Amino acid sequence: MTQVHAAFPTAEWWRTAVIYQVYPRSFADSDGDGVGDLPGITARLDHLARLGVDAVWLSPFYRSPQKDAGYDVADYRDIDPVFGTLDDADAMVAAAHERGLRVIVDLVPNHTSADHAWFRAALAAAPGSPERARYLFRDGKGPDGTEPPNDWRSVFGGPAWTRVTEPDGTPGQWYLHLFDSSQPDLDWTHPEVRAEFVSVLRFWLDRGVDGFRVDVAHGLVKAEGLPDWGREVEMVGGTVDAAGDPAADAAAAGEDADVVTGAGDPGPMFDQDGVHEIYREWRKVVEEYDGERALVAEAWVEPLSRLARYVRPDEMHQAFNFTFLTTRWDAAAYRRVITASLRANDAVGAPTTWVLSNHDVVRHPSRLGLPDPGSRPHGIAATDVQPDEELGLRRGRAATLLMLGLPGSAYVYQGEELGLPEHTTLPDEVRTDPAFFRTRGTAEAEAGRDGCRVPLPWQADAPAFGFSPTGASWLPQPREWARYAADAQDGVEGSTLEMYRAALRLRRERRLGAGGLEWVDAQPDVVAFRTVDADGRGTAVVANLGATPVPLPAGARVLLASGPLGDDGTVPADTTVWLDA
Repeated sequence: MTQVHAAFPTAEWWRTAVIYQVYPRSFADSDGDGVGDLPGITARLDHLARLGVDAVWLSPFYRSPQKDAGYDVADYRDIDPVFGTLDDADAMVAAAHERGLRVIVDLVPNHTSADHAWFRAALAAAPGSPERARYLFRDGKGPDGTEPPNDWRSVFGGPAWTRVTEPDGTPGQWYLHLFDSSQPDLDWTHPEVRAEFVSVLRFWLDRGVDGFRVDVAHGLVKAEGLPDWGREVEMVGGTVDAAGDPAADAAAAGEDADVVTGAGDPGPMFDQDGVHEIYREWRKVVEEYDGERALVAEAWVEPLSRLARYVRPDEMHQAFNFTFLTTRWDAAAYRRVITASLRANDAVGAPTTWVLSNHDVVRHPSRLGLPDPGSRPHGIAATDVQPDEELGLRRGRAATLLMLGLPGSAYVYQGEELGLPEHTTLPDEVRTDPAFFRTRGTAEAEAGRDGCRVPLPWQADAPAFGFSPTGASWLPQPREWARYAADAQDGVEGSTLEMYRAALRLRRERRLGAGGLEWVDAQPDVVAFRTVDADGRGTAVVANLGATPVPLPAGARVLLASGPLGDDGTVPADTTVWLDA
């Protein structure tokens, strides 16, 4: 055995927590308008408590024109009427706390909505005004300023600059938007911007939230002078194949991953050193509050050693491990990325996070059911190659038990506890993702993220599968989802829902999140490790990613398996098992 991570006694909840992501539009609709809302979430909290998660993270519910599903915020201190009211938010937080669930809310500091009062004031003001100084307005290049200030491209496709019409009706300056044109980027060198977001943090901390997931945490600071780059930015960053991650390769070889460079050029708009000063200030703010409030970075940063800079002791508490999410269905790749992840975070005393799905990527059972399992299409359309649903679910369940057996913190995206696949046949006319519209008709055309955001099925025989009392649903649900409905799986032995409940119960009982990790010698297509808690109790995880069944260790006592085991005591292909060890 090779030890790569030591067990640690833990008091901070965020070091080992399983955190459930709620996408409010699609979780539960209480008023029948077809859009999920805060009272709907409150009404379904018992489902999450019974599931066994420790905390809930909510995607944005702030006042917004909803051009990008709420990630275009018009007012950070109010609730959008489609989701409810501030009283509804307070009631939801209180109800979650009554059930032992902590609440993390999304914070979107890189950009505001174009409807934000600040940006409206900027458009009404003159070039060089204090109002425009809060954003990244620049004069254009070329004759009469007709060309964008630089060559940056939007993550959603197309140019990252839009020219405004000045109050006198003449063509004017350009403003930067790394995402949609309805999402102008803020200038984080401006002290008023920094002060405003400290105020926003305090507003929600005073209302009792337990932390913040920070959207585009690596994007707030841009390189001085906004230099040309000459490259494209992917919407979903990360290494295409973790087996090729130089940091992972170095760590697996016992080398210092911190000396590895060149795992990817983030460009002059991402992962600039200045972001860390901001998060040091925020860390001081949250530490003024009791209850161990936490900061979580959404930062598509590589190599892993550079990502670990976001979770140094005086910065964030967690950062999403997207290198793990983007790993292909390959045992050697998983071993490398797990080793590199643990070593990089251990070096700064931070927990590693693990995640397989979220609101921005194709759901992992569907990714793993593709001919190239684990690849990362930017959405799947009806005209694309379709995943193998049965194979994808089998691999998805196996990947989940692999992830939940690892030390650190884990994230679960709503519906994955039901085994939900991606909705891969949505008609174009119902799509809402700006990435779909901005790339439509281009060589980089994307189906977008709507397929992973379809409202959840709660009851197999109810209108909208119990999502809405009227049967309304802002995105159509596939008829086949009746078999995935929560009530169709509740209490059913072997169902995905019951597997998740059992896994989270065992994870807590056996303190897997706080355990050490030792690699166990195994066949090339097998990921096998042993976790040991602070009292010396061991749990072995054996994941067979190959095509040939592998034998269980002699005398092994099975705790949980992602699928049926062989009658001859073997672990079949695409199956993970937990053992008392």
